[in-house]
Amino acid sequence: MPFETCVVETIQRTPDIKSIRFEKPQGFRYLAGQYIFITLGGGPEKMTKHFTLSSSPTEGFLEITKRLTGHPFSDALAGLNSGDKVSIRGPYGEFTFQGEYDKVGMLSGGIGITPLRSMIKYSIDKELGTSIILLYSNSRESDIAFMDELEGMQREKPDIKVIETVTRPGQEWKGVTGRINAEMVKKYMPDYIERTFYTCGPPKMVEAMVSLMRELGVPEEQIKQENFYGYD
Repeated sequence: MPFETCVVETIQRTPDIKSIRFEKPQGFRYLAGQYIFITLGGGPEKMTKHFTLSSSPTEGFLEITKRLTGHPFSDALAGLNSGDKVSIRGPYGEFTFQGEYDKVGMLSGGIGITPLRSMIKYSIDKELGTSIILLYSNSRESDIAFMDELEGMQREKPDIKVIETVTRPGQEWKGVTGRINAEMVKKYMPDYIERTFYTCGPPKMVEAMVSLMRELGVPEEQIKQENFYGYD
């Protein structure tokens, strides 16, 4: 069934990534990692797209986080202000985490971080004690969404470890560089064979990560994947 809600806040995460927070409708429940459909406008101007929730079920709002592409829906979404109303449907999806695994590995690229941010926040708020190691790849440091928050999480919670890697590092970047590969997994997740993996991002990246996991001998049932096709 559709729910009506309204914008409560917008947050600029990077120069071209924006989070939009909505009131959580009464009776709306979801699992960390699920997505919703959002409808903007009405009549012939009505537009509908799906977005993973970057918020955790433990938070008192719904949040989506989107790269601004300049397409009509993207521009309409970016133009929303506090109080503007939208219609949502959901939740949908089976790429979820409810605390069922003691050790989790996460491999993500770009805006594919959104469901994983939801899962990490959920694990922290529920005090699950799940060991989560995230390898997060972006082109540049300025592209890293939730950078400060993710680094704050790992400082406060020893169970959370975040490794950010960039493929086009600037002169001031002191962190890891290059695409996620077997050497990185072995270095930062030496117990990888014991972990259940969540990989999310552009389809080609997800395909590469799944192949990587298989080459490393990770059992098929320990590989969870979600493709982020280019949202307009």
